Amino acid sequence: MERKSNRRAKESEEKHGASEGSEQDKDYTTSLVTLNVGGYLYITQKQTLTKYPDSFLEGIINGKIMCPFDADGHYFIDRDGLLFRHILNFLRNGELLLPEGFRENQLLAHEADFFQLKVLSDAVKSKWEKEQLASRETTFLEITDSHDRSQGLRIFCNAPDFIAKIKSRIVLVSKSRLDGFPEEFSVSSNIIQFKYFIKSENGTRLVLKEDNTFVCTLETLKFEAIMMALKCGFRLLTSLDCSKGSIVHSDALHFIK
Repeated sequence: MERKSNRRAKESEEKHGASEGSEQDKDYTTSLVTLNVGGYLYITQKQTLTKYPDSFLEGIINGKIMCPFDADGHYFIDRDGLLFRHILNFLRNGELLLPEGFRENQLLAHEADFFQLKVLSDAVKSKWEKEQLASRETTFLEITDSHDRSQGLRIFCNAPDFIAKIKSRIVLVSKSRLDGFPEEFSVSSNIIQFKYFIKSENGTRLVLKEDNTFVCTLETLKFEAIMMALKCGFRLLTSLDCSKGSIVHSDALHFIK
């Protein structure tokens, strides 16, 4: 008799536990929302969409704003579905995080205004204004021989962050070929000075060892600069010294977006 009572009690506990688990699963499921934004489906939690009171999304979730449904019963919002990922990421992270090279600030600002997210709209517009100011500033990087400044390469670009990026890359390439002789060049804000450039039959070489061992050529550095610029979406505007006959032999490169 006692064994039967224990068995019934155990079965009752298991049923109760299963019931609680089912209720928790149900609560979690109902907290999820699927949005159809311009044909793109996004699944997120209600608390994410209601993070900013009086926003468009908070109004939809809390029934303040009427929103149509698509054929599958999902909220349908007739806006840019691709850009909405940045709206949703902002709601999740609480800050503006955009991929490198993002160029649709004006469109994203319009989307932020539509969704009534003033904090996001202000952040996008601020970023856009800074980029506009930076685009008006032409900056440069000079790679030169400390003994003869006529030997070298100048890189011009209207994006200071790209100049910083390309400078660090050139330093990295040079160090990788110096074989333990980093004192053979110095770096300042806009200038990389190598200790020695010499002329040879094969072109200009950087000779950084007493035995004149080949380390790197200016052509290598030009190639690095051009490849990085193209990968970052820049185009070579012109070779500033066309008298040299080709980009490889030019003294300057000018990149612009």
